[in-house]
Amino acid sequence: MAPLQSVPSLSMLSRNASLAGIATMLLGILLFALNDAMGKWLVSTYTVGQVLVMRSAAALLVILPFVVRQGVRRTLKPERPGLQVLRVVFGSFEVALFYVTVIYLPLADAMTIWLAAPVWVVILAALLLGERVDARRWLAVAAGFAGVVVALNPTGASLTMPALIAVLGSVLFAAMMIAGRQLRATPDVTLVFWQTLGALVMGLLLTPFGWVSPSPTDAALLALLGIIAMGGHICVTRSLKLAEASVVVPYQYTLIVWALIFGWFVFGDWPTPAMIWGGALIVVAGLALLVLERRAALEPDGRAVEDAVTAQQG
Repeated sequence: MAPLQSVPSLSMLSRNASLAGIATMLLGILLFALNDAMGKWLVSTYTVGQVLVMRSAAALLVILPFVVRQGVRRTLKPERPGLQVLRVVFGSFEVALFYVTVIYLPLADAMTIWLAAPVWVVILAALLLGERVDARRWLAVAAGFAGVVVALNPTGASLTMPALIAVLGSVLFAAMMIAGRQLRATPDVTLVFWQTLGALVMGLLLTPFGWVSPSPTDAALLALLGIIAMGGHICVTRSLKLAEASVVVPYQYTLIVWALIFGWFVFGDWPTPAMIWGGALIVVAGLALLVLERRAALEPDGRAVEDAVTAQQG
């Protein structure tokens, strides 16, 4: 008699899916960090508009087969076109401001300020959408805001125009996430396609401000920038499908670790003590918001905004 083959239990399958989701999230965040480091290196030679054009053009070539598979008509005629345009505008300005920021700020500083986006999401959701925010979430928001203030160090030399531009960029990123929450029925391929197209248009609008003819090597790196960013988007999206957001989202904060590594190894930058302490407060606030939103999602009459916290920068 042949031995009975053991059937994996539901708990084992769930555990394996969670591990796969964590691994995919970690890979996606590494790709995003690599994309940001490459972007900082490239904007030291090429204009922001040029980087956006070549990066976005390469990314569009990568996503085109997915658009064809989904259906061109479905992609070109998304739901709620007005809100789609608003989301694209927010995202296009956000990515342009990020590249402007990293010209002047250390990589870890810029990424730390951008990680404050979940804090702005709660504030914008309360102000623009009328969402209820309980005392615990306001406390987490206050901690995150305090982290931003500490990181900016208003009494020191770190409170500069690039730092304020970074704050504006993180607020725009939060606004993009808010708009994305209203477009849950829109497929990921459609969202990424229009976001990438918007970045391309933004780059074209900025190209009159300067264009440097790239060498073949740099042209390949500019194209690779878009492919790596697309890979990061795919990994993060896949991770959230493999496992619960509450399981995988905390690993997004490994972005800070990679920012420190790339910033020190490639650019010789190291954050100030104020930035480190402020970043720690921002991370704690973000994790606290994630836990609180997860609990709210499990309540019968709770309003889940966990999906806003799970969104990530491109």
